[in-house]
Amino acid sequence: MNRRLLVILIIMIAAVISLAVFMGKGHRKSAKVTKSTNVTAPVSSSAGALLARAKDFEAKGNLWEAKLVYQQLIAAYANSPEVMDWQKKSEELNMGLLFSPAITPKSVSYEIKHGDTLTKIAKEFKTTTQLIMKSNHLSDDKIVPGRKIKVWNTPFSILVDKSQNILMLKSGEEILKTYIVSTGVNNSTPVGTYKINNKLVNPTWFKAGAVVAPGSADNLLGTRWLGFDLPGYGIHGTIDPQSLGKQVTQGCVRMANSEVEELYSIVPTGIEVTIVD
Repeated sequence: MNRRLLVILIIMIAAVISLAVFMGKGHRKSAKVTKSTNVTAPVSSSAGALLARAKDFEAKGNLWEAKLVYQQLIAAYANSPEVMDWQKKSEELNMGLLFSPAITPKSVSYEIKHGDTLTKIAKEFKTTTQLIMKSNHLSDDKIVPGRKIKVWNTPFSILVDKSQNILMLKSGEEILKTYIVSTGVNNSTPVGTYKINNKLVNPTWFKAGAVVAPGSADNLLGTRWLGFDLPGYGIHGTIDPQSLGKQVTQGCVRMANSEVEELYSIVPTGIEVTIVD
């Protein structure tokens, strides 16, 4: 009986040793495979290869594909010193697509019907006549039934971050473009969600005790006004571009004239403006 137990014990020990050797080999093999996989990672996954691919798409006029590759670069190499350049390029492509006839997932091809006007179409799709004209290269508002035009159909919104003095134009959840702005001195720009309820070209500035005419060198509102449903507050241009990026206004959001003119042409009345600290 003792001899039999001894044989069983020897067999068990041998089995344990064999299992340990097998697992050790498997572990080393697995480690070797992992190491080999890292060494042979495809070149196309590198930032340089992706950047070359994005530039190639752009050179061929494939703006949408180029934009997607830049977004891939930003997501995969978020710590790269070049990430801000890629973000800027992505936003440039966004605006190029917005102002081009190219149909994107955020726009539709619309066939003009009898009785249509650009104003009617813009109201139906919650866009602006200026954007329709610019994206379809129309020189005036005359349209012909049967013609197909591009119409942006994804809602716009605006987000203002006072801590960074930036304004973000959004379409759906996507940020199309980021603008440097000025906000209120002593944190006077009100936090909250508002709606743009009026838009003016070359606004008159009604300040305390005086009326400053449009175009005047003293008119702080610059060339455009997008008023909130909070009286006295809005987004406007400037006569002092050096003040951008600072908290210096009386509470409004101040932009460069060229940029507020661009924004004015894109967003319709009724869109939401959210302001955060």
